[in-house]
Amino acid sequence: FLFGFGMFGSTFLLPIYLQNSLGYTALQAGLVFLPVGLLQMVSAPFAGLFADRSSPKIPALLGIVLMAFTFYQFSSLSFFSERHEIMLPLYLRGIAMGILFPPLMTLSISEIANRKMAQASGLINVIRQLGGSFGVAVFGTILTRRTIYHTAMYGGQINPYSDAFKQTVMRLQARAVHTAGSTGAEAASQARAQIGSFVANQAFIRAVDDVFLIAGVVILIGFGIMIAVSHSG
Repeated sequence: FLFGFGMFGSTFLLPIYLQNSLGYTALQAGLVFLPVGLLQMVSAPFAGLFADRSSPKIPALLGIVLMAFTFYQFSSLSFFSERHEIMLPLYLRGIAMGILFPPLMTLSISEIANRKMAQASGLINVIRQLGGSFGVAVFGTILTRRTIYHTAMYGGQINPYSDAFKQTVMRLQARAVHTAGSTGAEAASQARAQIGSFVANQAFIRAVDDVFLIAGVVILIGFGIMIAVSHSG
């Protein structure tokens, strides 16, 4: 449940970051995830083979560490993040998912009788999907609250009487007048609106970073619980 909560519940974060903050289209954002599935498909058989010949806890641990590391990398996204800063963690995420799920399934059903194996596999998939649904709801709520928090923090740091703020407004006003033919009052309103939009975008990105970090912690907690339960058993 916790793995689905952390991994699948956070999958919506990167697409909305790419579309809302970096201006990607829906098709472009979808194509970004194409290598993830390919790398998962390539790495999964090797993880399953290793899990059969050795302890499944080793590839599971490696997958968890890689997955948490990618979430840590995504927790430093910004308005100026370049393509390689997004793609490299995604490549690692694809490999991590490939080497994580086969041994994770092995660990989950290791104590299940053969006659109940089919029911157990179906139940595990249902629980994982349920965790993902809860994750989307919880992370979506956290994203909204953190966006509000960062917007208030950034907004409180803006001093409309400072020279830097006045110079920025003047430059934006001049640009509005020259590019859109706005009047003085319209240009001033547009300049302030642009500043507000930039602050809101920065607050949203910081909120996305926060949720990625929380998702990584949730995955590590889930793995710790799984190891503790397997040892106690």
